[in-house]
Amino acid sequence: MRKMIVGIFVLLAATSAKAQAPMAATDITAADVQAFIKGAPQDRNSDRPIRVVDVGGYRVGLFGVFRPKDAPITATVHQTTASETYIMLDGAGVLVTGGKLKEPAKPRQSTLGDWTDLGSTGIEGGVSRRLSKGDVVIIPGGVPHGWASVEGDVTYLIVRSDPDKKIALK
Repeated sequence: MRKMIVGIFVLLAATSAKAQAPMAATDITAADVQAFIKGAPQDRNSDRPIRVVDVGGYRVGLFGVFRPKDAPITATVHQTTASETYIMLDGAGVLVTGGKLKEPAKPRQSTLGDWTDLGSTGIEGGVSRRLSKGDVVIIPGGVPHGWASVEGDVTYLIVRSDPDKKIALK
């Protein structure tokens, strides 16, 4: 009886594997990332998609960000469930997450996807942490976040995981 149950399980697993077509992986090389960052505007904060893919049920986007040291200090809340993972490539600064936006501006349509953003000049409360090259921080969707200070130009990647498929494919 036990052998028969194991055999049925193996047969079902094999049938299920055949029914699901394997998805292709997406490669983005270090050279691709460096070329993209080098092509970013150097006179303002940029947050642009390198690649956004549908990974079966949700989307994942890789964005490149160049933030010059003289860019104004801002904070935002994305009105979405998409999480953000910051991967620091170069530079350092203090990132604040959580808390509450100081005097939030009128909601505006996001340039990143089909949701609205609330902007501000900073965050009250929240958790401050110094990030530098190699550091990673994960920010859940709907959490206020922004740079309180930077020690020079900052370059980082953002991986956005989007269960609602609101980020446009690229």
